[in-house]
Amino acid sequence: MKYQNPVVRGMYPDPSVCRAGDKYYMVCSSNHFFPAVPLFESRDMVNWQQIGHCITRQSQVDLSDADKSGGIFAPTIRYYRNRFYMVTTKADTHTNFYVWTDNIHGEWSEPVFVEQDGIDPSLYFEGDRTYFISNGYDAESGRACIQMCEIDIETGKKKSETKPLWYGTGGRYIEAPHLYKFGEYYYILDAEGGTEYGHMVNYARGRSLWGPFEPFPQNPVLTNRNLGGYMLQGAGHGDIVEDQNGKWWFMHLAFRQSGQWLTYHHLGRECCLVPVEWKDGWFYMGDGTSHLAYELPDREAFIQERSFHKTFENLEKEWCFLRNYREENYVFDTKSLKLKGTKDNLFEGKLPTMAALRQNEFREEFSVTVKSGCEEAGITVYMDERHHYDLYLEAKGNVVLRFTIGCVSKEMKTISAAQKKVALKIEAKEEQYHFFAETQGGFAEMGCADTRYLSSEVAGGFTGVVFGLYAVDENGACAEFTELVKAYREEKAL
Repeated sequence: MKYQNPVVRGMYPDPSVCRAGDKYYMVCSSNHFFPAVPLFESRDMVNWQQIGHCITRQSQVDLSDADKSGGIFAPTIRYYRNRFYMVTTKADTHTNFYVWTDNIHGEWSEPVFVEQDGIDPSLYFEGDRTYFISNGYDAESGRACIQMCEIDIETGKKKSETKPLWYGTGGRYIEAPHLYKFGEYYYILDAEGGTEYGHMVNYARGRSLWGPFEPFPQNPVLTNRNLGGYMLQGAGHGDIVEDQNGKWWFMHLAFRQSGQWLTYHHLGRECCLVPVEWKDGWFYMGDGTSHLAYELPDREAFIQERSFHKTFENLEKEWCFLRNYREENYVFDTKSLKLKGTKDNLFEGKLPTMAALRQNEFREEFSVTVKSGCEEAGITVYMDERHHYDLYLEAKGNVVLRFTIGCVSKEMKTISAAQKKVALKIEAKEEQYHFFAETQGGFAEMGCADTRYLSSEVAGGFTGVVFGLYAVDENGACAEFTELVKAYREEKAL
């Protein structure tokens, strides 16, 4: 059976996965968006359904000071003695903590903090002992390393000193550590090279929990850094799991560049799946690169779901908001969303009134009808405060298309809607966004803009584009959004 990567598409970086019985669970980074740490469930490792988030209460994390690529980094999920644990970092303060639940479809605990520095934390359980792993620096030599201490899983308190385990292979930004025991060996996994075009996965093995560790002779075990002109780039940071049939998999991040020779990516880092094979106590990830498609002749039959057509009725788990948003400004039902505007706009202020959905495919259609008395209310293609394209209805009845790229913001076109209710639409393609507004003769194109100006290569950081519904009004006026459609459009052949 053939499947295509990414298996989870759009801005879902830093995947970690575990198995519980005959199901698999995955978490991803969420950065400055809330609720935090998207949580997925699967029966086959290929088709994933978002079932919620691990962090849903503002008492669990304060994101009010989170920068555009700050917030929640690199979670790890583990299942041990009938309990799920999710450990992560609040990157702006370099605070490591974990939450837990006995009901994967229920609420997660308040945070338990761990006094070990570094980011990208992971947990390893052995018997009655729990070990906490993160990246960091050797206190004696100052070298970057993967480090570990033993903790009390009930309190998060350290039960041993932090010690370096492995220094990696010499690549920059050693990160994404996981520790496993498979058979007679312990295996330590990392990512190096930065979560960009030079990203790579390395590992080493040893017979002791604390090392020494012998590097895999063919490191990096996975990288796409030499695949110039290939759509899938930045393969790295991930997690290994054995399925219920004895097959092994590596779920990792990668990103799709917008064209064969266009080294820009705007959808964010996504989740890709690679089969793992074993030989002489070493594991191999295919041919050492991550592919857009895999043929698995001995795999149990499954059908990979690709198409989608979503409305207010089936988007409940996918909404995200900037930082610790003001919940009182949002009223959802199955057919509409009402937004209360504030003085915070898309340029300034930490908490603009915006409900967002990740762009999952290069080719998507996003449309909605907006009724508003706000200063402005509409839809936006949003990367960050300095990089977004907005199509909105003014209080006086005009529809405006505005582009913001870095320090330049310009109204590109204005038409009279002659009413306070109008349909707005964005058609996304690999290299451009096209913007439309409803007129008496149907939809009129307002203009188009390049996707590359909303890419990580231009905007900086390492998040991805979202489609947002937003409202701005200093006096607290409201806007109502109805008839939302977010639909996949057929892509170019791989």
